[in-house]
Amino acid sequence: MNNLKLASLKTNKMKIINDASLKFLEEYLNNAAPTGYEAEGQKIWMKYLSPYVDEFITDTYGTAVGVINPDAPFKVVIEGHSDEISWYVNYITDEGLIYVIRNGGSDHQIAPSKWVNIHTKKGLVKGVFGWPAIHTRKNGKEEIPKLDNIFIDIGAKDKEEVSKMGVHVGCVITYPDQFQILNGNKFVCRAIDNRAGGFMIAEVARLLHENKKTLPFGLYITNSVQEEVGLRGAEMITQRLKPNIAIVTDVCHDTTTPMINKKQEGSTKIGDGPVISYAPAVHNLIREKIVGTAEKNNIPFQRLASSRVTGTDTDAFAYSNGGIPSALISLPLRYMHTTVEMVQKEDVENVIRLIYETLLTINPEDSLSYFD
Repeated sequence: MNNLKLASLKTNKMKIINDASLKFLEEYLNNAAPTGYEAEGQKIWMKYLSPYVDEFITDTYGTAVGVINPDAPFKVVIEGHSDEISWYVNYITDEGLIYVIRNGGSDHQIAPSKWVNIHTKKGLVKGVFGWPAIHTRKNGKEEIPKLDNIFIDIGAKDKEEVSKMGVHVGCVITYPDQFQILNGNKFVCRAIDNRAGGFMIAEVARLLHENKKTLPFGLYITNSVQEEVGLRGAEMITQRLKPNIAIVTDVCHDTTTPMINKKQEGSTKIGDGPVISYAPAVHNLIREKIVGTAEKNNIPFQRLASSRVTGTDTDAFAYSNGGIPSALISLPLRYMHTTVEMVQKEDVENVIRLIYETLLTINPEDSLSYFD
């Protein structure tokens, strides 16, 4: 076989995202699903996943799980989280301006001049984060955006009009930014952290179905809620599922963009493949199985070390039920917790491939003990 044909086969092997799955990704990202209000996004996800699973499990707070082989005694979880960062209405001035608090790790510095959607019982109310004009700010003494000085203007003349529009303390606020593709292969949107995770695990289920793979265990495709406020959804669902293995996928930083210190954050880059984490919560045997799978299947990958915790749902699964062997495969991403989060299509496909191929290597009879 000549090199041209070989290169073509490798390229075709990587083409996982098709027109239908791209349409699903766009719909899934464009739907707002802030922490605590993930249900509508979960319905979109479950509708797409439905042909590829045997049944669904949902819990009180909205985590959704698609199950393949529900009667199998050995259980493997692949997981992402469904929620996105947002704001809450916290205080309304007499002049009708709105001050906010975070719902998750929303970035105050990107807020000024952004459009927002305020979710009310009457429907969406549009607004903007206002900011003093450059002409009115003092030279050399400019205020920077902070949580206590950013505010939303919905065009109301006073507090009473705000109330008549249906806006009150506790209304959740999201950004309206929509999915776009930059330069042919860069996916850009708010909430790629971690709507991409839900997309990737759904694609794994699709590939298993289309390739008619039979697994010797139950597979629990888990889309957890409330990760952005402390891994809460994963904490709840792991107690219910009690899995034997958990493979979590989330995002991590592309550290090649300006103002990021690689000596602190490590060196990871979009386009260079999935990122495999090293951390106390990451089970060594599961991680090495993933590394070996990547090497065997010529899937490019990167490594990342995390001090103490991964900061992802991996920690919640690992330290539950007396200890669940867990691992983390991350998707490198630029501009986390902004409205222009960016990932590369080839990385998305390679994360999908790596999870898929790793699942095919799991044998319930294999020991997961460090002492065998």
